[in-house]
Amino acid sequence: MNKKLIRHGNSLALVIDKPILELLQINEDTPLELTSDGDRLMVSPHRDKARQRKLRVSLDKINATFGQDLKRLAE
Repeated sequence: MNKKLIRHGNSLALVIDKPILELLQINEDTPLELTSDGDRLMVSPHRDKARQRKLRVSLDKINATFGQDLKRLAE
């Protein structure tokens, strides 16, 4: 998807389409993290440490229970 920046006062803004916002569960209150590798600009929702920890625990449980099955499926 190609987008153009729009003028917003003295700045430029990037408009994110509603389907993408819904997919990422982002709304106007979601803090966003901007990073760059020197060539690209990456925008991602900033997730707090507690949420990341909860995800890690869930993934560890899934891997402990189904890890071997998932490896076989990936082959």
